[in-house]
Amino acid sequence: MKTVQLEIRRFDDVLSDVAAALTKDESLPSRISFDNVQALWKILSPKKMELLQAMAGQGCLPVREIARRVNRDVSAVHRDIKALADAGLVERNSERQACFPYDEIHVDFILHGAA
Repeated sequence: MKTVQLEIRRFDDVLSDVAAALTKDESLPSRISFDNVQALWKILSPKKMELLQAMAGQGCLPVREIARRVNRDVSAVHRDIKALADAGLVERNSERQACFPYDEIHVDFILHGAA
């Protein structure tokens, strides 16, 4: 089962992990990192998370099929798929289908109190 981990991490920490993995010739787990919780929620609204959940484990799908699966308007789903693609969460294939290459999504972050 292929899992993607969505997390909140500073860019410098992500770069450090990549550098360490390259030094040890290791592969990194599939991760998509956001700088802060606001950035995560801007990209991953409840409607967009619903799209990712409907696409998980399904390969590439036409936008119309995704809209049918989530019972939403095609143009609204198209806008959300574009936003997810711009953020690097979804890819488009040569047939303009939306592809989410993961079977499951793991979201991992800690919220600290205001300073």
